[in-house]
Amino acid sequence: MDIKSSAQNSWEYVHEITGGTMKSKKIGMQALKIAIGSSLAIYIANLFGLKYSLAAGSVALLTMVTTKWKTVKLSLARVVTFIISVLMALIIFSAVESEWMAYGIYVFFVVIIAEMLGWGATISVNALIGMHFLEVRDFEFDFIANEFMLVLIGITMALVLNLFYDYGSQRKALVENMRYTEERLQMILGEISAYLANKEMQRNVWDDICALEKEVQGFIQDAYEYQDNTFQSHPGYYIDYFEMRMKQCNVIHNLHYEMKKIRHMPDEAMIISSYVFDMLVCVKEHTVPTAQLDELFAIIRNNSLPKTREEFESRAMLYHILMDLEEFLVFKRRFVDGLDDKKRKLYWDN
Repeated sequence: MDIKSSAQNSWEYVHEITGGTMKSKKIGMQALKIAIGSSLAIYIANLFGLKYSLAAGSVALLTMVTTKWKTVKLSLARVVTFIISVLMALIIFSAVESEWMAYGIYVFFVVIIAEMLGWGATISVNALIGMHFLEVRDFEFDFIANEFMLVLIGITMALVLNLFYDYGSQRKALVENMRYTEERLQMILGEISAYLANKEMQRNVWDDICALEKEVQGFIQDAYEYQDNTFQSHPGYYIDYFEMRMKQCNVIHNLHYEMKKIRHMPDEAMIISSYVFDMLVCVKEHTVPTAQLDELFAIIRNNSLPKTREEFESRAMLYHILMDLEEFLVFKRRFVDGLDDKKRKLYWDN
C-alpha cells in the first residue's frame, strides 16, 4: 500500500471514529432528556393530584422526538386530537356497553382520523386517554380536565427539554462532514483520472462511489435534523450543500459506468484524464468552477475520425464522459449562484 492510500485509509478511520462518537453522544443526550422529561412530568402530575399520573410521563416520552420543530408540531396535534378523541369517547362509550367492542370501535376511528390528518404519531396517546375514559365512563368536566392536564404536562416537559440542544457540536460535525465529502470526491476523481490514463488502480472506485453516496445521504439527514432544531434562518445551507454533493456523486456514478463500457481507451482519453485531474481543485467548497469544456470538445472533433466500430463507440463514450463532467461542474455553479447573503457568509466562513 502506498503512502497516499495509507493516508486516505487513516482519514477514513478517523472520520468513522469521530462519527461514531458524535452519534453515541447524541443518543445519550436524547435518552437523558427523555428520562428527565418523563420523570418530571409524572412528578408534576402527582403534585397536582391528577389521576393516572404515570400517563403524563408516557405523553412526554412519546412527544419528545428528535427535533424541536417536530415536537412543537406534534404538541399542537396532540391538543387538537385530544378534543376529537374526547368527543368520540363520549359518543361511542355512551352508546356501546361492551368494553372490548367499545374500545375497538373507538380505536378504529382514532386511527382513521389521525391518519387522514397526517397525525399518526398521536394515536398512541389518544388510545391511552380512551382507556381512561372507558374505565371510569366519566365525562364530567373535572375528569376531562384531569386528562387534558396529563397531556398538557407531558407536552410541556417535551417542549422545555427539547430547548436544550448542542448546536455547536452538531454544526461542527456538519462542517467536518463537508470536508470529508470533499476529500472523498477528490480521491474518487483522482482514481478516475488514473483509469482514463490506463494507470494501475489503487482502489475499487465503484465501491468508493457507492459508499460515499450512502454516507452523503446520512449527512443530508443530519442537516435536516440540524435545521429542525434551530430557529435561525440559515441552516438550509447545509441541506443545499449535501444535496449538491449527492447530485455530483450520482454524476460520477454514471460517469464510471460509462467508462467501464470503453473496450479500448482512445488517445483522447489522456486529454480528459488531465482535465479530470485539474478538476480536483473545483471540488473544494470555496472554489467556484470556471473551467470550460468547449476546448476539449473541439479537440476531439478536430482529431481524425474513428476507423473501426470499436473506436467509434469509444469516442462516443468519451463525449458522454465530457458531458457528465460538465454536469458535475454545473451543479457546483448552481449551488454557489443560489446562495443568498446569509448563506454566502457561511460559505466563506466555514
